[in-house]
Order: sequence, then C-alpha cells, then structure tokens
Amino acid sequence: MSAYILINTEIGKVDEALTGLKEIEEVKSAYSITGPYDIIAFVESEDLVSLGSMVVQKVQKVEGISKTLTCLIVK
Repeated sequence: MSAYILINTEIGKVDEALTGLKEIEEVKSAYSITGPYDIIAFVESEDLVSLGSMVVQKVQKVEGISKTLTCLIVK
C-alpha cells in the first residue's frame, strides 16, 4: 500500500518536520512544497490498517506537524 501525505506545519517548523519525517521507516521521501500544503511525503506500508496506524501513531506525532491529508495510490 502506497500513499502521498500532504502536510501542513506550524509556522517556521517545515525543516524540523522534514527531519522528523525522514526518520520514519515507512517514509520513502519527503519534500517541502509550495501551495496550500508545506510538505509532501511518499509512504509505503504492508496494508491499509498498518498505513493508517503509521499516519496516526508516527507522522501526526512529528514535532511541527499540524494537519495531514493522506491520498492513497490506486494501482
């Protein structure tokens, strides 16, 4: 299961959030972007349940992250 996660951060916390995201095993890449979101991350997990758990238990707990939107990849 693969997904892109669109992320909003607290003001001035993009670099801190990127550093934290890159420490998560399931995060394969993460970049700061322009537009309504601050970061986009590509993640992979075994299944939908583990993906959801990873987003809630790991990604959303990264310092500086205020909001996420998970977009599942349909193959």
